[in-house]
Amino acid sequence: MHISIIGGGPAGLRAAEVAALEGADVTLYDGKPSVGRKFLVAGRGGLNLTHAEPPERFQSRYAGPRQPDEIWQSLLSDFSPQAMREWAADLGIETFQATSGRVYPRAMKAAPLLRRWVQRLRDLGVVFAMNHRWTSLIHGTPITLGFIAPAGPVSTSTDAVVLALGGASWPQTGSDGSWIPLLEQHGISVSPLLPANCGWETPWPQELLAKAEGKPLKNIMATADGKTATGELLVTRYGLEGGAIYQLGMALRSMREPSIQIDFKPTFTAAQLAAKMDGVKRNLFEEAVRRWRLGEACAAIITHLRGDLAWTTAGELAAAVKCCSLALTGPRPIAEAISSAGGVRWSELDDHLMLKKLPGVYAAGEMIDWEAPTGGYLMQGCFATGTRAASSALTRFREPS
Repeated sequence: MHISIIGGGPAGLRAAEVAALEGADVTLYDGKPSVGRKFLVAGRGGLNLTHAEPPERFQSRYAGPRQPDEIWQSLLSDFSPQAMREWAADLGIETFQATSGRVYPRAMKAAPLLRRWVQRLRDLGVVFAMNHRWTSLIHGTPITLGFIAPAGPVSTSTDAVVLALGGASWPQTGSDGSWIPLLEQHGISVSPLLPANCGWETPWPQELLAKAEGKPLKNIMATADGKTATGELLVTRYGLEGGAIYQLGMALRSMREPSIQIDFKPTFTAAQLAAKMDGVKRNLFEEAVRRWRLGEACAAIITHLRGDLAWTTAGELAAAVKCCSLALTGPRPIAEAISSAGGVRWSELDDHLMLKKLPGVYAAGEMIDWEAPTGGYLMQGCFATGTRAASSALTRFREPS
């Protein structure tokens, strides 16, 4: 069997590995000069491979319009978080679990792992066809693929195809969404690609930025459209970044007028905060900042929203700290996002991740219409879908016709 993988990110590399381990002839195509470019970008933060939380909680992290029930339970049974750690160990890469539950390589670097992974694939006989930009697919037996290569147009035949072309975040790495028209030509429905795990904008005044830009909002709880997330935010010149707002991306996108409510002191009730102010007769806000341990960014935001009005009671101030509402104007551009939402609709795929309208052609990774927060879920999702797509292609080829 010959299987063609189009896309050299984590999902494509994993699909190539699964197919090669089962004895298939594998060619991996990518439009860039080298593979794993977005993988290396992820490594700048230490390369968060997966997460150690319980399976039920892990599965719930994935979302997407009309996503099939139990699909992630099934996909993660194919390639589990524990399997991810064992896979890394087989490459000689030791991993560790941080206090947050996130799992990283001990060296906190992506390049050593990628080098060993690519070498393993070469040893398995995988052929790497770099600088090959996918341009066409003619369905049949075999399937015919077209590419633009350095020497000109190239046409090749294959028994099966795994598409792992990514979304549209970090387009300089190759995931630019240029594959969408090619699939739409075959009647494949694709949800618009949108920024996920990204910052959101709000028009801060200059006087606030002078005090708060680059400062964190730690141990907060944020809510949008009924969904709540805990963690940290960072005040930027354009708005807010950070894990807490990344988790709320889907909720914020669904709101006609997006906004978040921030609880700066989620471990205290308003009454408990007010009680800490007993005996204060003057300098109410300054004392609250000290006694409640409000950070610089928090104090600047509360002051900005209050304007020129003086605080008259501790209860009033506590209520503001417990529920600070911020209007947002929209997400940052998709090119800046960590990941993207949208992609091939689930209705176009069967349980094997094969395109129903193009038998023998499979999709994997971020080009499918799912999203997940940061924390190891994105990488795990790419590996799990890459595993399912490649193993399904092999099974279908071997089944009697």
